[in-house]
Amino acid sequence: MKRSLIVVPVLGLLAVACGGGEAGSGGDEVTLVTHDSFAVSDEVLDRFTEETGYTVRVLRGGDAGIVVNQAVLSQGNPQGDVLFGVDNTLLSRTLDEDVFAPHEAEGLAAVPEEYRLDGSEHRVTPVDTGDICVNYDRAWFEDRGLAPPGTFEDLADPAYRDLLVVQNAATSSPGLGFLLATVAAYGQDGWQDYWQRLADNGVEVVDGWEQAYNERFSGAGDGDRPLVVSYASSPPAGVVYGGEERPEQAPTGVAPDTCFRQIEFAGLLAGAANEEGGRALLDFLLSQEFQEDMPLQMFVNPVREDAALPEEFTRYGEVVDEPLTVDAELIAAHREEWIDEWTSLVVR
Repeated sequence: MKRSLIVVPVLGLLAVACGGGEAGSGGDEVTLVTHDSFAVSDEVLDRFTEETGYTVRVLRGGDAGIVVNQAVLSQGNPQGDVLFGVDNTLLSRTLDEDVFAPHEAEGLAAVPEEYRLDGSEHRVTPVDTGDICVNYDRAWFEDRGLAPPGTFEDLADPAYRDLLVVQNAATSSPGLGFLLATVAAYGQDGWQDYWQRLADNGVEVVDGWEQAYNERFSGAGDGDRPLVVSYASSPPAGVVYGGEERPEQAPTGVAPDTCFRQIEFAGLLAGAANEEGGRALLDFLLSQEFQEDMPLQMFVNPVREDAALPEEFTRYGEVVDEPLTVDAELIAAHREEWIDEWTSLVVR
């Protein structure tokens, strides 16, 4: 949590406020609904307030999947003004349910067309990208003289039994992204057999990214699983929080053949109490200042082509040249069916 923020429980979410007022009350406060991993530096957030007069109240609601589900359930009577954190795996659900009102954000011209999945309707604004990949704990594998896995097939090999922790595809956007990566790799009729092999090989399922990475992954704490579904940009985090001395390589690595491209969006919630403030906040999320602050706050990549990356990203981040993808229309048509099948195979 940021040093100057106040933490209180509100509406089943975690509310973090910069400034006073009531959530969703309009006036000089704007409310951002988001996932637990959202972060921004105090300095950048303060400048937004100085430039617009709006203070920001942040409501954190767990993993992105949970936040999106809540936004759909409260459509038209939202818990805030802007939602940040819906990604391309869940986007169609929010658009089909009219969760967002249109807004063409300032700075959109600096964003490549490939990230603008809502076309000219502008119901959502692309904010960041990241590649969902299996990460591994370098020291764990080096200590045991075992090569880290590089492919999906490696993960199902008995040599890596009981080593992988993944997120629940029904509640977590990284978990769903990893499921979609296997759909892309094995096809609509082949991914089920692959997940059965993973289940037989001792894959562990937890609710969300925070639990998987910070509690169960040995590369981030006291967990006993040296393989975790995370991001290609996670290794720089291990460097930034690993001490003042910069190592030759990050303490964690990435299996690039397992990566799925994720795009995160923000949108003005339909029925927002502070619509004007919400529009200003969306412009801010796409500003060069926020975009360049974001990598070392949330360890994701900016969508603006003119946003500079920090040295930690260029030196320690993994560049994925050919990430796996699944067509947005195919995701929309089969997402719930695939999640149900996955749940029956792995969770029940």
